[in-house]
Formats: sequence, structure tokens, C-alpha cells
Amino acid sequence: MKLDELKPAQAKTAKTRVGRGMGSGLGKTSGRGHKGQKARSGGGVRRGFEGGQTPLYRRLPKRGFTNKFAKNYTEVTLTMLNKSTVTDVTAESLIKDKIISKENDGIVVIATGKLDKKLNVKAVRFTKSAKEQIEALGGKAEVIKLA
Repeated sequence: MKLDELKPAQAKTAKTRVGRGMGSGLGKTSGRGHKGQKARSGGGVRRGFEGGQTPLYRRLPKRGFTNKFAKNYTEVTLTMLNKSTVTDVTAESLIKDKIISKENDGIVVIATGKLDKKLNVKAVRFTKSAKEQIEALGGKAEVIKLA
């Protein structure tokens, strides 16, 4: 290898220089065509402009969307169930023990933490591992239907 044999890894193309005479191929109008908004200095349309058609950002609703049919469940962990003072745990008993503040559309028991005592829990839904832990201690995980 010699200094005069060194080559760049990739061929580098020079930046196209416009407005350098007719012989360059990009003289006179410099690739902008004849007249019109895009041919002018500082010309062009703003971002999001759709040629006078009402743009997308104005056609879409602005204030979000709330699904009035969505159910909002209160999540209860196994650690929270340990604080319960009763053995038959319902949403009402959890509110009474001040473990949760409100029920919303029912409670869902999730397996975060460990359960230390036998409990009979009534909830709308249980995670698989939460149900297994409750039943492993001799308790019952009863699914209730909402009206």
C-alpha cells in the first residue's frame, strides 16, 4: 500500500451547483422551471398546505374521544387483600376497610405481592396467577357478573 494508491471507501459525488451557465445543464432557471410560486425566491407552500383543500389537521376532531361504553375497573393487588379485616372480601368490604376509595365498575384482582391468609374473594375478574394463589391457601376466587 502506497500513499498514491489510497482511495475513499465510497465514491463521493460533488454537490450539484446550479445557476452556473447553460452549459452545466442547470443554468438560467436552475431547475425551478418557468414562473409560479415555487420558482420565486422564498416561494413554496407551508407545511401541511394541501392546495386550498381543507387540510387534514383541520378535518380531524380536536378534543379527543371518550368511550362512554368502556368499563373502568379498580385494580386490587394481593398485597392490598392482606390488609383486609374480613375473610369474605367484596368491593364493599374493601371500601369499608379503606383499602380502595371507590369501586367504579367492579374490581379486578391482580397477582402483585404475596397473599398470607385464606380469603374468599368476590370480584369481576382475576388474573390466572392471582386465582391460583388464593386457591392454594384454601380460599375461593368467585367471579361475579355485573348487572
